[in-house]
Amino acid sequence: MLTALSKKLLLAASLSLATLGVAEAATLKLSHVRPQGTAIDKDATQFAEAVKAATDGKLKVKLYPANALGDYTVVQERVGLGAIDMAVQPIASSVDKRLQVVSLPYMAQNWADAQKKFGPNSVMRKTVSGLYKEQGIKVLGAWPVYFGGIALNQAVEGAADADVSKAAKVRVPPIKVFQLLADNLGYIASPLPFSEAFTAVQTGVVDGVIGSGAEGYYASFRDVTKYYVPINTHFEVWYLLINEERFHDLDGDQQEALGKAAMVFENRRWATAEADQKANEQRLQEAGATIVPVSPEQMAAAAEKVKQNVWPVIVNDIGKEWAEKILKAALAE
Repeated sequence: MLTALSKKLLLAASLSLATLGVAEAATLKLSHVRPQGTAIDKDATQFAEAVKAATDGKLKVKLYPANALGDYTVVQERVGLGAIDMAVQPIASSVDKRLQVVSLPYMAQNWADAQKKFGPNSVMRKTVSGLYKEQGIKVLGAWPVYFGGIALNQAVEGAADADVSKAAKVRVPPIKVFQLLADNLGYIASPLPFSEAFTAVQTGVVDGVIGSGAEGYYASFRDVTKYYVPINTHFEVWYLLINEERFHDLDGDQQEALGKAAMVFENRRWATAEADQKANEQRLQEAGATIVPVSPEQMAAAAEKVKQNVWPVIVNDIGKEWAEKILKAALAE
């Protein structure tokens, strides 16, 4: 028969073990920019399930889609501060303008070239990881999204001709490189936060959008996209981020689980992204958009003009010596 003292000791031990179990369990909040059911939401869900399975439920990842925790520019800052654990989203260069080097238009020529330039162990990956680290953020992996294009709510004369000046005003992300890109493609750039973009197109404040691709336009702008110009403006990569201190607070097994799940998350996307881009262009058509044909000559002319006029400005803006060294190494891959 247990004595009163024994019962007290047993109860204390049970409470101690219970407390330990609670302390070992953790839930990470992960923000992303697209609605539920989109490609990134499905891949992020699989990532979360893989982490949970690998840690026997001791580490969970809870998704917050559709900018539920704030615009991606705000979320990036909050991940750096530790107010949000994780995110997979576009780069915001407002904190560090050197991050614009990753968004230089026409950096990659095709999907195979893009994987060499932006895949694991590439110069760009190491550069991005180093710049994020300075913000207190660890890069776990990447999610290649698409080659970008132009979404318009009306027909525009010479939409795919970079040398034709248009009266059309287009929303661009509030990043210098995209503003210059739109100007050099003959459009009038109007920098706006993503959260204001749909309403701006819907109400006619702007005539279209530059800064996304077929996936993004179908997910967030299909109701106001009447024409789509697949002119490969830029190659979009989102990075899977975690607050560095939060990562190091996890035990070794949990860190390993995150790393392995991130690798699968990225590799699966590289294998499916090109087909997904084509599928989203088809979805835009089915939703009522006209795909504006772009010839190889128009594509080449746009790339040449942008490289001549936009790249030098951005390189000088972010630091010529630093940027030229990065670009030389990246373009050699």
